[in-house]
Amino acid sequence: MGILADAFGEGSILIKDSVEDRSSAISLVGDLLVASGKATSTYVASMLEAVEIFGPYIVIAPGIALAHGKPSDAVLETGLSLLILEQSIEFQHSQNDPVRLVFGLAATDHESHLELMAELAEFLSAQENVSSLLRCSDSEQVLSLLG
Repeated sequence: MGILADAFGEGSILIKDSVEDRSSAISLVGDLLVASGKATSTYVASMLEAVEIFGPYIVIAPGIALAHGKPSDAVLETGLSLLILEQSIEFQHSQNDPVRLVFGLAATDHESHLELMAELAEFLSAQENVSSLLRCSDSEQVLSLLG
């Protein structure tokens, strides 16, 4: 697998019908990072706090959010998680709402994840890749697509 697929630990991808709100979505991708051994629950709190303080800047493209907190001791290993929603949710972003793909990012420092982010950006820049992700029915399909 490539660097992108390798960034997802076991149990880090969830396909779900819906969530209540953006905080629920961020908590879920954070919990997936915790479950896959990439971060601690303290990091999930920092992910939520970042959006409360800075707003919906994490909505990086139409329909796509990248939730993260600051690099800290709460990050055990750089990695990603992904929540694919059947029903979109509002993050209160002026241009890129509603959101159906919510990625979680855990980074150990400010530099080591840059290659990973470049690969993710390149992958997501192709609309067909985004559409294919939204059609996935299980984590194996997602990993195959990302790999």
